[in-house]
Amino acid sequence: MKVSIHKSVLETLLVHTQAYLEKKDLSQITSHLLLRTKSNSLEIQASDYEIGLTYHTQSVEILTEGVATANGKKLLDIVKSLKDDKLTLETIHDYIYIKQKNSKFKLPMFNPEEFPEFPSIENKAKFNINSTELVRAIKKIAPAIDTNNPKFELNGALIDIKEGFINLVGTDTKRLALIHLETKSTETLSLIIPKKAISEIQKLFFDDIEIFYDETILIAQSKQFQFFTKLINGSFPDYERIIPQEKRFRLQLAKDKLIDAMKQISIISNEMKLTFKPDRITFESLNDDNIEAKTEIEFITGLDEEIFLALNSRYVLDFLSNIEEPTFILGYNDSGLPFTLESGNFKTIIMPIMI
Repeated sequence: MKVSIHKSVLETLLVHTQAYLEKKDLSQITSHLLLRTKSNSLEIQASDYEIGLTYHTQSVEILTEGVATANGKKLLDIVKSLKDDKLTLETIHDYIYIKQKNSKFKLPMFNPEEFPEFPSIENKAKFNINSTELVRAIKKIAPAIDTNNPKFELNGALIDIKEGFINLVGTDTKRLALIHLETKSTETLSLIIPKKAISEIQKLFFDDIEIFYDETILIAQSKQFQFFTKLINGSFPDYERIIPQEKRFRLQLAKDKLIDAMKQISIISNEMKLTFKPDRITFESLNDDNIEAKTEIEFITGLDEEIFLALNSRYVLDFLSNIEEPTFILGYNDSGLPFTLESGNFKTIIMPIMI
């Protein structure tokens, strides 16, 4: 293989693939990228078996067809060090050479035939959802997805496909975030997408994207790339049972006022007590270090009695930072029961702190 390509074009492709590489064990084929010429284009693949990405470009001059591998991180570091000009990639025996004028680098290759095989979209169902709408929904629920939970199914987002709608759900057991999307779906299926894949989807899914899936894998493709992730095999909690159906109080609150007050108190403690009175809301820090923070805002709550909530402000701020409307609804039953935050089709259920 021998190709000529501009440094900026190659660097962009290499940056996109870094998250898919094995970083710890450099003896693994998955620490390498697969580079292949295909139909007058250069294709670069990265995969750790669980997740993978193929990027391709036609902004390349193919001098000799072929295939190669190269350590993904080292190749990126080399390309970054070069001038903003064309360079050549050439394979000779078991090495790939990176050349630009007076600079030359040599990297060992692995056997390209050992590189993980990418899945095909053949015989897979197609997602009936706008990719931009999907990314916006995923971004909202992402903060609630757990990390390193022994119940591995919680380390991902649930895509619950029902006839006529899709629910996207994430939970870390202390809160649950849910987006409800109306669709033309006619089938019923639940998919759990790993959190790592959720992070990458937010970077990739723009423009026109087709999404395919079955019970074990999800594939997305556009004109520039193909992405895949294996799905988590497990049973997601019955999230609908967790959502309070009735609320004693539904308070319409101002987003910006709550954000400002909570950020003040969170300088001292993320755990705080909110007291809702008929004409004001009081915010107080909760900690045992003899340090206190307190503020209040004037706000007509519509209440005839005083109620309070003890909570982790981070959960509330995650919700508020992902809504567009200036107000939202707080649903409340009792200080010891889960409360809800709602804005349009986005809902978060939060467990209070017991005091």
